[in-house]
Amino acid sequence: MKIIIRPAKADDAEAIVGFQKAMALHTEGKRLDSERIAAGVDRVLEDEDKGRYLIAEVDGLAVGSLLLTKEWSDWRNGWFWWIQSVWIEKQHRRRGLYRALHGEVRRQAREGEPVVGIRLYVERDNKGAQRTYEVMGMSATDYLLYEEEL
Repeated sequence: MKIIIRPAKADDAEAIVGFQKAMALHTEGKRLDSERIAAGVDRVLEDEDKGRYLIAEVDGLAVGSLLLTKEWSDWRNGWFWWIQSVWIEKQHRRRGLYRALHGEVRRQAREGEPVVGIRLYVERDNKGAQRTYEVMGMSATDYLLYEEEL
């Protein structure tokens, strides 16, 4: 099995939409609107300031992705990169795909602009994902996430 990690292209949009729908259903039991997701994915693909996707490809087929966004830290005078919307197709899990994606994020973070850390959020009950992130060297913080939906 040959794993390739690459930037997403416009023709990956359909796969990314499918990944997002599967992730929302799997992690939160939510059914998302395809048109709305497609519009959001297209906006990211058209404007790197909104974020950028990395694709995990096996034998020429996109089988997973993640979204990278960034947040400026005035305390640290550098960027935090946020890993979001992680999805690996079920039949391809436990084969090193997330490790490869995360490794590419780290590699890119060490080049160019000042990146001071990598962050992500994970569902409180998703113990499997939490273990994966801990194996990658990440640790839980003392912060809670609050939000207000508009």
